[in-house]
Amino acid sequence: MEKDRNDKNIGKKLDGRYEITELIGEGGMADVYRATDVVDNKTVAVKILKKEFAENEEFLRRFRNESKAIAVLSHPNIVKIFDVGFSDRIQWIAMEYIDGITLNEFMEQQGQLDWKDAVHFILQILRALQHAHSKGIVHRDIKPQNIMMLRDGTIKVMDFGIAKFAREDGKTGTDKAIGTVHYISPEQARGGVTDAKSDIYSVGVMLYEMLTGKKPFDTDNPVSIAVMHMQAKVPLPSSIKPDIQVGLEEIILKAMEKDPENRYQTARDMMDDLQTFKDNPDGVFGYYPELFGGDPVAEAEMAESESTRAYVPGGSDDSYPAEDEPYNDDPAPEDNQFYDEDEVFDEEPYEEEDEEEYEEEESKSLFVPILSAVIIVVIVIAAVLFTTLIYNMLKGNNSANNEAEQKMPNLVGRDYTEAQIMYGDQLQIVIESREYSTYDNGTIFQQNIPVDDPVVKGDTVLVRVSLGSKKVTLPNVSNWTFQSAADTIQQQGLYVDKRSIYSDEVEEGLVIDTEPMGPCELEPGSYVRVNVSLGKSATSVKVPNFIDMDWDLARSTAEAAELVVQKEEVDDNAPAGKVLYQNVSVGEEVSEGTVITLKVSSGKPKETDVRIAFTIPANAEGTFVITLYEDGIAKGVGGDFNPAYAAGATSATIKGSGQADVVAVLKNENNGATATIGSYHVDFDAGTYTTISSDTAAAFANVDGLSATAPPVTTATSATTASATSSSTTVSSTTAAWTQAPDNGDET
Repeated sequence: MEKDRNDKNIGKKLDGRYEITELIGEGGMADVYRATDVVDNKTVAVKILKKEFAENEEFLRRFRNESKAIAVLSHPNIVKIFDVGFSDRIQWIAMEYIDGITLNEFMEQQGQLDWKDAVHFILQILRALQHAHSKGIVHRDIKPQNIMMLRDGTIKVMDFGIAKFAREDGKTGTDKAIGTVHYISPEQARGGVTDAKSDIYSVGVMLYEMLTGKKPFDTDNPVSIAVMHMQAKVPLPSSIKPDIQVGLEEIILKAMEKDPENRYQTARDMMDDLQTFKDNPDGVFGYYPELFGGDPVAEAEMAESESTRAYVPGGSDDSYPAEDEPYNDDPAPEDNQFYDEDEVFDEEPYEEEDEEEYEEEESKSLFVPILSAVIIVVIVIAAVLFTTLIYNMLKGNNSANNEAEQKMPNLVGRDYTEAQIMYGDQLQIVIESREYSTYDNGTIFQQNIPVDDPVVKGDTVLVRVSLGSKKVTLPNVSNWTFQSAADTIQQQGLYVDKRSIYSDEVEEGLVIDTEPMGPCELEPGSYVRVNVSLGKSATSVKVPNFIDMDWDLARSTAEAAELVVQKEEVDDNAPAGKVLYQNVSVGEEVSEGTVITLKVSSGKPKETDVRIAFTIPANAEGTFVITLYEDGIAKGVGGDFNPAYAAGATSATIKGSGQADVVAVLKNENNGATATIGSYHVDFDAGTYTTISSDTAAAFANVDGLSATAPPVTTATSATTASATSSSTTVSSTTAAWTQAPDNGDET
């Protein structure tokens, strides 16, 4: 991208470790870069705070505290934070790099999702939330834009706790809220206390949107949407998607209850119901009997609302007028995105409205509807003015409370739940760890902010919670059979680490001793090394150093030592036959005849992936593919991409070794036309490439790939060098949406 050339962060090495290579996303609070962890030799994402936030001392203090708290999260469905860095000039977070798209992008492409895909995604989100909630961390901004999806359907939740700082900093006007207010819980909309059940409400909204293709409350005015979440009855999902299963509809409605006490109390509760539904999609839970004929009055009301209706604030009956456009019942895709099985579900027909009621309604005078409309307009105006007034008052009160300092209370000695009840509306109390101590189970025994230190509302305090002082007893299992010893040790909540060694005193198969030696007291979860006899010892030898030997010399050395070596060839730049690695440490004593595996160079150069980046003209239109040729042979491909999703850039990857000159060719998939973009010199060993010549805009023009809606971007360059992070993953050639594109939010 053009901005990359002027971006001062490109090329920086943060903390001497994270080398920034490319801008991949821009959000309201931060910019996200691809970077290389030069210590672990892996790709990471680095989020760097924008200047206006980095210069706000209050924001920085909270951001640092919260970042440390979020770093304790470790779950396969949560984007992992590796490192954080704070200095006078730059604030950053290094995190897991996700090669995928946001769930929001996927939902926009698919419309209504098959229920199996929707449940597959939601279960992963709930698992992530269950883990975070168990640590005392509430997300508060669950939405599809904050969830990444990998190519295999794996979900990664990100931005825990960070987005709330922007709201507390007074930057959540209606212009900023429209992206998140669709998923906000009623208590959040009111400015009340939020907890894990607020996240569950947002998950319910997402499940509603996945299955129906529509948000439950949606207007152009974010304040009106917030009022709907607080007051309006949720339109039945079956009014939009008539074939939705009753059990699934019940789960959505229970998750979206206005009163938090009526919702699922934990993410685990909702997960259990979703799993029950997966096992029996035709079953019902009985939360809402009217959905399956238990309430004749409600049944008639359901038949009356055949389409989604827009909420009218202050309306006499909280009704939802029908949308202008008729509902288009498009069938779900035949092939599920992430499931192989195909199932057919019977649709239950709607009950017909009573014809006499219909005729009676048709015969009513127009006077009543006109009068009602006038009254509703007046009420709407009054409601909006009243809501705005209350909103400003609450905002002012909240600002005053946030700015008022208080003293840090003493949480040590208090039960964690009790502390949450007493101080949860003022402080974010996050569990850093659970450990054994002299305190009772569940009691806080340490806090990271000293008592009486100044704090303000919303600050995060890390606490350590006791598991109690109980320990388990490891018995003396010497001369037991290994199986008996292992069963006994594991029953105590301990882990077994088996080691087999020779013994002249203990019979083969029996336990010699343990480390530590029993009987003794241990904390549950400790590892116990169990030494098991191999019988009387054979002659032992020390393992020589085979590394850097030629294979023939290594084999003869092993034979002289009465050892056996096994050859495993690998590609490497070292000469053919040179030993690179041995699986048994040098000097370790082993018995004669032990087999040792040696990795030996095949003599073939080790191939490396190099990614070449291309700028897409602003007015490019269509579907394209870029292929890389070396000596006239196709060696690399970038996959199909659509400029509408590519955010101005795409790339193609080529694998090889040494150095080579490659030519990039653009193909318009719509008409089959091809054109050369340019040529590049690739240094595979260094992982870089140099642009010899390039004119991307001309290539797009030559394949009729430009529209007249925007001026073309000139991209002709020569003799420039770019860093290309090695990667073994190429862009999918079947799904254009997989081209990396930044979202409006702070995505990885």
